[in-house]
Amino acid sequence: MKKIKIPVILDTDIGFDIDDTWALGLLLKCPELDVKLITTTSGNTLIKTKQVAKFLENADRTDIPIGIGPKNGNDEEPLYDWVKDYNLSDYPGVIHEDGIEIISDMLQNSLEPTTLIAIGPLGNIAKALRLNQKIMEKTRFIGMQGSIYKGYMGDPNPAVEYNVSSDIQACREVFQASWEKTITPLDTCGNIMLSGERFKRILDCSNPIVDSIKECYELWAQKSDRLYLITKKQTSTILFDTVAVYLAFSEELLNIENLKIEVNKSGRTLISEKGSNIRCATSWKNVQDFKDLIVDRLTS
Repeated sequence: MKKIKIPVILDTDIGFDIDDTWALGLLLKCPELDVKLITTTSGNTLIKTKQVAKFLENADRTDIPIGIGPKNGNDEEPLYDWVKDYNLSDYPGVIHEDGIEIISDMLQNSLEPTTLIAIGPLGNIAKALRLNQKIMEKTRFIGMQGSIYKGYMGDPNPAVEYNVSSDIQACREVFQASWEKTITPLDTCGNIMLSGERFKRILDCSNPIVDSIKECYELWAQKSDRLYLITKKQTSTILFDTVAVYLAFSEELLNIENLKIEVNKSGRTLISEKGSNIRCATSWKNVQDFKDLIVDRLTS
């Protein structure tokens, strides 16, 4: 009997940090997931859409439509050079000019429950909720947001996490919405790095998805003055967003806590009786197996 795939939508701020690119590659390598749509959010969404389009074209996955989120910046961003000669008009697939509307339409009209994976600031998702509250009825939200007990790189002090602080009000609205919510806060995604033999396997691999990741990582590292991570340390950056992709199809390697989370005015995600019920992946059962999963899937 053929296993039914999980329909998913990915909302990404790809290009600002490099982990979205790794997460997109992992997403395309997960046979459990049926990618219905990818939308771009936060900053220069036109450039971000070009990055998604070129990545999908390289991966021969132009069957996946793309939605352009509202543009709120003109920065070139580190990966601009990767797409400066890429024309969206040449993309063989479908590109929706109104990313908010297509998120709303797809979620409302889906015949089966859809998983919405948000790995950037939550402006698009909050706007979709304002447009149409009915999208909550058949949607499971999975996000890479927040910091509960630990901060970046396992710091014992919780941090103000970027995706939350970039749009605090949007995060509040999404967290308060009455859909099932699961997040990977920094507690579980804030120290995911590939190094040693795992990173060598990525360097030694050549397939369309890994080749695109390596091209983008090298360019991003050059623009961010972090080329030493590749040439000397031979390591990835922190791959925050890959954990959200994993949560879309499995929780086997993670410990999940049901917590009431409140987003305060500084963007901190606090446990509070005034908060909203959120399933939080707060610790790992086996993080090494997860790192192996990333490498095994990308290099397959």
